[in-house]
Amino acid sequence: MKKLILLFALLLIPIFGFTQTTENIDYISTFNEDLAAIKKDNQWAFINKEGTIVIDFRKDLVETKTEAGNYPVFNNERCLIQQQKNGINYYGFIDTSGKTVIEPQFLNATTFTNHSAIALELVKVDLGKNNLLNKNIVEYKYFQVVIDPSGKILTYLTEAVPVELSATNLKKAPAITSQFISKKLVAVMTKNKQWNIKKIDEH
Repeated sequence: MKKLILLFALLLIPIFGFTQTTENIDYISTFNEDLAAIKKDNQWAFINKEGTIVIDFRKDLVETKTEAGNYPVFNNERCLIQQQKNGINYYGFIDTSGKTVIEPQFLNATTFTNHSAIALELVKVDLGKNNLLNKNIVEYKYFQVVIDPSGKILTYLTEAVPVELSATNLKKAPAITSQFISKKLVAVMTKNKQWNIKKIDEH
């Protein structure tokens, strides 16, 4: 009889032993690349199609505007994250395991499409030294660039734009004014509100 009870218990373990219930969720997105974003207490996580949390709740996931709503999303196995340094938000990407594969370094970035994303690359320019104040003088600029899923820059889209790197002047991320119009073409808005078309370098 004991053997029969033990056998019955062993048979039930696969059914009941690994059941996972995620409760009190504030928002559940649609699935994209077999993952859905869920929100709880202002943090986001990702579940797979079995309902298992594969990326735990965290505060650095960036919401993307979609037709179904605003939530973090994976495209080309990449999801946007942000990290604040000295009051300024920097953007990078994680992969589907939750590992950071592109460190937060851009002043803004889009989600990936066709294995490319548009980002604002920040560049520090050394202007020399002020001997009177015994202080190095630097300025910051950013370029709109196209990156691949490893973070490699494929194409520079714009000339450098000067930026004052302070939390006061960068309360919001600078706008990205370029957009993909095909797998290999990007429309870039000029200063006079016209458009240039640039081809993405082969990769």
